[in-house]
Amino acid sequence: MLCVLLPHFLLNCEISRNLQIKEHASVVIRESGSQKLVLDYSPQFTDLQQGMELQGALSRHDDIQIVHADIPYYWHSFNRILDALENVSPVVEGKELGEVYLDMDGMQSIYPDDGDFVKAVREAIPESFVTQIGIGQSKFLAYLAAWQCTQDGGFRVLSDDVSSFLKDLPCDVLPVSTRSRKKLREFGILTLGQITALPPGPVQSQFGTEGLRIWKLAGGHDDTPLYPRSLEEAIEENTTLTWVTVSIEALQSILESLLVKALAKKELYSKGIASLTVWTRGQDTRHWEKTVNFKEPAMDVKSALPRIKYYLQNYPQLGPVEQVGIKITRLAYATGRQKSIFSEVRAKDHLLEDIKQLELRLDGPQLYQVKEIEPWSRIPERRHALAPLNQ
Repeated sequence: MLCVLLPHFLLNCEISRNLQIKEHASVVIRESGSQKLVLDYSPQFTDLQQGMELQGALSRHDDIQIVHADIPYYWHSFNRILDALENVSPVVEGKELGEVYLDMDGMQSIYPDDGDFVKAVREAIPESFVTQIGIGQSKFLAYLAAWQCTQDGGFRVLSDDVSSFLKDLPCDVLPVSTRSRKKLREFGILTLGQITALPPGPVQSQFGTEGLRIWKLAGGHDDTPLYPRSLEEAIEENTTLTWVTVSIEALQSILESLLVKALAKKELYSKGIASLTVWTRGQDTRHWEKTVNFKEPAMDVKSALPRIKYYLQNYPQLGPVEQVGIKITRLAYATGRQKSIFSEVRAKDHLLEDIKQLELRLDGPQLYQVKEIEPWSRIPERRHALAPLNQ
């Protein structure tokens, strides 16, 4: 198993599109309600931590450039790296930004030794990203090898007896819940060696089902399988507005148009939307994002839009919006539904279905309607918009 860590991945993504950020000491933040949390920071800030409040960072360093997190851009950059790494190994896991696992089993005929495999991995990753690479018999050991690897272009291998290596490591390296790590500190257990010195029974009694996993990990035993990337591609649609807006009505209309375009794609034929992500971005790159799940697959715009409206109305934007997008992440087949007893409703449903089939064949919306967007605007073009007919 090989692990690749990309330190300060978020900040390096920002630098890749704006080199001026590199000239200043910076922190990448994300707003969570009234809180502003630090997601990444310049390497010289050794006293900062991910997840701490921005106010705490400013109290230690007053001359900081603040960069608002752009999560879709980070995942776009990360997915491009994962795509390239799949040319090195067919089994690649990338569930966390900046942390990748590759399966090395059966690759000896292509890469005779570990050095050749590591070289291929480094060549697949853009030079603008620093890499730490480790190899181990399990995901946890590979992660620890990468975590302790220096950033000088080498790599580290953990094999054979690793007990002496593990015993002095802090418990914070364990891939377990924050609650369990906090509880370990409260018990005065600070190193992995202190955990392995205890019998597994008492650890399990104090930590429940996670207790046995903690005890095994501390001894270097990890049976967590590799979860390769899904081969199903997400369906994405986005647009850049010709003007910034804070109007919920305008955003609803734009998202409706994006939904119509997405539902017209062949991948959704006979399927509905089980889950999608709605996101917006402002002029200052402030990012707003919500995941919308559906109890029953949304087969058309009419059934999907109310849930999206709910999130727009109950979770306000962080400021004026410049970009809007949706990402359909999960599809599902429709369940049986009884038709209306009213002939007028059935006739309308049949007409809308015929329109949907026509637009599928012609690869795009064909019927539009005028919708009121910002009737109070002094600019005529903003008062109404031409939107695809609801399907």
